Amino acid sequence: MKEGLIKDTYELIIKEIQTVITVSYIIAVGIGMLFNYQKYSEFGINIFNYSDVFDFLIAPFSDFYILFFATASILIVSILIKLDTLWKNKRPKSYSRFNFGSKKSWYKTYRIILFSITFDIYLYMAADFYGRYAKDKIMRQNDISIRLEDNEIKSGKLIGKTKDMIFLLNNENVYAIPVTSLVKEIIIK
Repeated sequence: MKEGLIKDTYELIIKEIQTVITVSYIIAVGIGMLFNYQKYSEFGINIFNYSDVFDFLIAPFSDFYILFFATASILIVSILIKLDTLWKNKRPKSYSRFNFGSKKSWYKTYRIILFSITFDIYLYMAADFYGRYAKDKIMRQNDISIRLEDNEIKSGKLIGKTKDMIFLLNNENVYAIPVTSLVKEIIIK
């Protein structure tokens, strides 16, 4: 009897861990997409026009700051939810007053919406900060040179790259240089 209980408990824990990891990865990919969009939009680039799915699947792991913000975002929201539950259980009177009466029928919906909006606002502000930080970092870096197939050399500051494109900033112009095709360049600004 104990062996079956232990096995069932073990299988339940494994399934829960798989679900948590999957949901966390999906959230991290979404956060990575938002942060990449903010970074490239600082230069007038809509990264969704130049990327494929694989670029976004690895987005949270392509930059330490994106990984940090994704992990911190998930942890902060989890901690806020735990603190909210702890406050509700330890001090129900003050909690009820602060939250417009937590016994109301609409309270659960209110709580979910409040945490969702807080999470969205935090993410947008963090992504906006990251975009400005990344632009400042790019502007301070040294120029690089790229030799094209016809021996022409393009130089500028490396904004970033995707599987098929390299983005360079040269003075006020942003160049999208295809890596794998015969198209020589695309001028964005």
